[in-house]
Amino acid sequence: MNQLLEYFGVTTGILYLLLEIKQHRAMWIIGFLTSLFYIFIFFDAKIYADMGLNIYYVWISIYGFWQWGKNKNSLKEKDSYNDNEKNLILYRHTTPILLLKICFSIAIIFLAIYYLLRYYTDSPIPLGDAFTTAVGIVATWMLARRIIEHWIFWIIVNMVSIYLYYTRGLYPTMFLYICYGILAGVGLYTWKKKGIKTDDNTL
Repeated sequence: MNQLLEYFGVTTGILYLLLEIKQHRAMWIIGFLTSLFYIFIFFDAKIYADMGLNIYYVWISIYGFWQWGKNKNSLKEKDSYNDNEKNLILYRHTTPILLLKICFSIAIIFLAIYYLLRYYTDSPIPLGDAFTTAVGIVATWMLARRIIEHWIFWIIVNMVSIYLYYTRGLYPTMFLYICYGILAGVGLYTWKKKGIKTDDNTL
């Protein structure tokens, strides 16, 4: 049953990232489903922090769907959105101060998760699991706010995750994260090439 869920998760995970590259709002619905699958998959594999991360993803998918809908309504009110701009890609850059806050947040989350995994669970990979989870939590928030640098964080997470899932025998998921790593690079390029930079802090 878990292997079947894993294949479903891989399929919806790839679809999610393709929609993310295009900034299609439906990505949040697909991401919600993918995260539900992986809660059970990672629990079975004893990858507890990633399991918790996917519980977070379920919540952030709801937030992201709402946030992006609010952005679209805001654009309509500003008369800068019309039917020909449904696939408009908007992004903003992080600032030095925000980047510092992001890195600090990752460090705090990492230390807390590592401590819990190391001393209160039977996790075989507490260091790697804590790292990917901490970065993933913050990178997903950055995505919800359309901060383009989130792609760089995901490239790093995906590379580490490939090794972790290989060691746990989750080969379909390892393949998924190889695809994630490649598509994250494509996403960064696409947002820069086709996107429109904005300083709108409401994004």
